[in-house]
Amino acid sequence: MKHISILVPQGDISVANVAGAHQIFSHVNVFLEQSGKSRLFNIQVIGLQKENEGMQGLVAIRPNALINEISQTDLIIIPAIHGDPAKFLELNREFIPWITRMYESGAEVASLCVGSFLLAQTGLLNGKKCATHWLAVNDFRKMFPDVELVPDKIITDEQGLYSSGGAYSGLNLILYLVEKYAGRDMAILCSKVFQIEIERSSQSAFMIFNSQKEHEDEEIKKAQTFIEHNYSDKISVDDLATMVGLSRRNLERRFRKVTYNSIVEYIQRVRIEAAKMSLERNRENVNEAMYKAGYSDNKAFRSTFKKITGLSPLEYRRRYNRAVLVEV
Repeated sequence: MKHISILVPQGDISVANVAGAHQIFSHVNVFLEQSGKSRLFNIQVIGLQKENEGMQGLVAIRPNALINEISQTDLIIIPAIHGDPAKFLELNREFIPWITRMYESGAEVASLCVGSFLLAQTGLLNGKKCATHWLAVNDFRKMFPDVELVPDKIITDEQGLYSSGGAYSGLNLILYLVEKYAGRDMAILCSKVFQIEIERSSQSAFMIFNSQKEHEDEEIKKAQTFIEHNYSDKISVDDLATMVGLSRRNLERRFRKVTYNSIVEYIQRVRIEAAKMSLERNRENVNEAMYKAGYSDNKAFRSTFKKITGLSPLEYRRRYNRAVLVEV
């Protein structure tokens, strides 16, 4: 029987992550017993104290055990947290050596959403891929530069260390683990019972591009602002360099350092975000949205749109435009 430890960190945590993981793994046991098989999981909720609060104090969670009572486990689940990551990590620093010790003793560790910060704090993810909520990408990169962040992914699996994308996509990671431990048929059954879309691999369609200006490089901010105000025009990297008074090479180096994008990638993301807004809010067709976003080549627009969002422009419009949904 596999021992699962669902952590209850101190601070405002995601009750949905704790309850969702517990409920799905518990139902796997129920489904197995109903088919005449033995239970597979021993599930415990583990904390630093005997009680913690979630949902800003609206819900009290009482762990089954404290970490000093658990000397061995097979899987650790880290739920998402709310609020300042740095404060959260300080509140929960006692988890770090315990998680590390359990992993070194053979346990696997899975972080849900921004629970990735606690997993990354252990150092176990250094040099490995990790997913998190797209809203937390900039903070994560600043705090953990040695981790290879993959913002578009729903699930990562790195040598017994797992992570998931934002919010309720953590349920996709739980299904992934159910499939690993209990088989494909059980994962499909759980996906149907809990109505979770199985096999989602990207959170790109949900991502909203932000301007990435949380830095102190004023010349780069000036270049970013120009791009954001003139994205529908042809923008030359050489002209940008002249405008901000930098060499092209220096501009490109400094731009990538603070935005994590090349200038061309940044222009593409700004344009595609504009196209997304047109496709969501207006009755414009795909070609009209393409021209407004600064594209004239239909093939290039569709290819870039699919690369960034994971959907074709038409699929995106059908999914998110209310007028289209009403018509359907």
